[in-house]
Amino acid sequence: MYYAIISEDVENSLPLRQSARPAHIERLQALKAEGRLLVAGPHPALDTPEPGDAGFTGSLVVAEFDSLEAAQAWADADPYVDAGVYQKVVVKPFKAVLP
Repeated sequence: MYYAIISEDVENSLPLRQSARPAHIERLQALKAEGRLLVAGPHPALDTPEPGDAGFTGSLVVAEFDSLEAAQAWADADPYVDAGVYQKVVVKPFKAVLP
């Protein structure tokens, strides 16, 4: 089943994101290689794909896991969590309907 991992950043998270990004992306690429990643990306702080120094306000990952517990464990082990990027992470079951 798919699960949505919805993360909310701390204020001024951009420097923290930049330092942990390679390890964060590596984990997402592993999900993709396993065919389990539906979509992933950050929420820009401004209404533009490239917010510059304004950075991001959070992230969304939708991926397939065996259970809610497995999805939560994966989310808890995110390098952005360890780096202090996220102030809140919510994991919910997700049903892909469209397209």
